[in-house]
Amino acid sequence: MTDTAPLGRSGYADFTAPQLATLVPELLLSGQLIDRSGMAHLITAFGREGMTQVAIEEWMAASPVYTGRMRAALGIDGDGVVDMFKCLQLDIGAPPQFMDFRYVVHDEYHGGFILNHCGALMDVEPMGDDYVTSMCHDIEDPTFDATAIATNRRARIRPVHRPPRVPTDRHPHCEWTVTIEPDREELPLPEFTIPVLETAAATVELSPIDPTATDGKVDYRGDLVEDLVFGEFSRGALLRIAEEVALQHHLLAIGFRLSVLRRAGDETAREITGKQLIGISGMTSERLRDALSMGDSASDLATVLRAHPILGPRQYTGVVVEEVDGAGVRIRIPQDSPAIGDEGWMDLLRPDFTEPIDAMVRGVDSRWGVGSASLVGDELVVDVVRGEARKEAGEVAIVRFSSGSTFQFADRGRSMPIIPITPVGG
Repeated sequence: MTDTAPLGRSGYADFTAPQLATLVPELLLSGQLIDRSGMAHLITAFGREGMTQVAIEEWMAASPVYTGRMRAALGIDGDGVVDMFKCLQLDIGAPPQFMDFRYVVHDEYHGGFILNHCGALMDVEPMGDDYVTSMCHDIEDPTFDATAIATNRRARIRPVHRPPRVPTDRHPHCEWTVTIEPDREELPLPEFTIPVLETAAATVELSPIDPTATDGKVDYRGDLVEDLVFGEFSRGALLRIAEEVALQHHLLAIGFRLSVLRRAGDETAREITGKQLIGISGMTSERLRDALSMGDSASDLATVLRAHPILGPRQYTGVVVEEVDGAGVRIRIPQDSPAIGDEGWMDLLRPDFTEPIDAMVRGVDSRWGVGSASLVGDELVVDVVRGEARKEAGEVAIVRFSSGSTFQFADRGRSMPIIPITPVGG
């Protein structure tokens, strides 16, 4: 099948509702793995403390923007803890089950959560307490608040306990309280967020949700549920959620690159962000292939590429994926898209830098690779062909050290509402 859809239609529109319900948690986990792809290269360039500061700045830059977008998309229009928790359930910083948030609600403005399982902690703990402290203290404190202010600037998220774990097998991994007090000073918008608010990604229009659809939920109004069951949403809502989560990837990458630019020149920023892009491109393709039960044919490859968050959403990237005579795939990347203008990941791709696409297609099968890449008019045209099997890129191998590379989602049954619990003495 040749995809000739015009700019403005999302590649996710090619998928059925069950496929989209499978894709959404995979896309959320892919977003979490972006940091596994990038942080090793930051440590090499700037050390542990420099890596920590970049992580703080990238998440503070992106999360208030994409949280605000998801609130608007799904009608999450309140300012209480329930609204905040709904947003966290749709945040690449908290992919379901891998970051197993368990929420409790006391009243409209008081609640909390534990992490019954923290995949990020499992990845970092072998690196030692200094790295655990960097993640669970230095990074979490400012970035949790940055996420919270998209719901209410008087919100505060504070630890009850958190790693390093004492004893070493302490469970749950951490516990946090969330409070919103009307007489509390409002937190300001982080300075790192301001330039991201000015990007096209912050305001790009994605697929509207039909509010009259009858095939599932069209928003996330009403009860907060313990575990989102994506299959309960309408196809239109799932399409929009998938697009928003793909966009979250790009917003985080913009924040990452801007942070590196504060510490190094453009050449270094391009190099580090490019390595990050190679790693996440390959790992995400592999997981999407397996999640969608795809094989290694050109048609299967095209399907995975249309689902890949690096190449979407199409309203932002303009990318078109075409199957070529059943023997290969052509990827057309317009050079005048909003994504190019934002100078994020898409801006890195050039005829002489196609390693991220090479990793992406090899994630489906090691025999696929970039055959040619050239600028044709206002497009970068990349032809993917089948050849000899090749070794995995080192940047992808780095991501494979994360437990997220092999993580399997479980079916937890129906979504169940969370009932407010009055604390003792409340």
